[in-house]
Amino acid sequence: MKSHIYAFTFGDKDNKILSLVIILFLFCQLFFGIKNGNVDDAILYDEVFPLDSKIIYLTFDDGPGMYTKRILDVLEEYNVKAIFFVTNQFPKYEYLIKNEYEKGHAIGVHTYSHNYKKIYSSFENYIDDVNKMNEIIKKYTGNFSNILRFPGGSSNTISRKYKKGIMTELTREVSNLGYTYFDWNVASGDVNGYSKNRIYKRIIKSLNDKPTIILMHDTKYNTLKVLPEIITYAKQNGYRFEVLSENSYNIHFKVRN
Repeated sequence: MKSHIYAFTFGDKDNKILSLVIILFLFCQLFFGIKNGNVDDAILYDEVFPLDSKIIYLTFDDGPGMYTKRILDVLEEYNVKAIFFVTNQFPKYEYLIKNEYEKGHAIGVHTYSHNYKKIYSSFENYIDDVNKMNEIIKKYTGNFSNILRFPGGSSNTISRKYKKGIMTELTREVSNLGYTYFDWNVASGDVNGYSKNRIYKRIIKSLNDKPTIILMHDTKYNTLKVLPEIITYAKQNGYRFEVLSENSYNIHFKVRN
């Protein structure tokens, strides 16, 4: 079931008034949607929803790290699968990629270094970093991953410091190379140091009977602590958990560099 792109033609006076009311309503929805989260979290394009839309995709960025193994234990206990967008920021934990894969989770590339200055200075540097991470993924899974998440998301503007227009180039070229990239429509706030209760309230408030891609980080202690409560609430309220794949519902931010 598709959401709609609205187009209005101003005709007689009554239609004009009705159209203005509808436009004002849609503008308020967009404005408050941006206000309630990061600007980067605003979805500025037409979305396509499946008929059964109470789906949650758990995504974990930046690991493997010191909490990854315990997060895997929680996911196993609740019989939930997720995707891990991995880096090599913490080399002593890279072996956990094998654990993630063997437990049935998906593995995506979040770059090797997660170093904005390096990866966003040129297309070549970004792809080299992706390829370097993919070699590690293949080492533990036997396969390369064709699923990506850009550090900072595709709408990040910090990349302007290193190369103007780099995100426009990257989003186009990675697709040409056969990669699928994912952003998110709910940011847990764990990376901002939010408390367990604040993360919980932020996520629960954002669940609104449509597919939800939740950004979390398996490098954060409060993510580990809140995860059982998020899963329990979601299951009790009729949501199911699925794993992102190249054919999944997707979120792409409006690219701003």
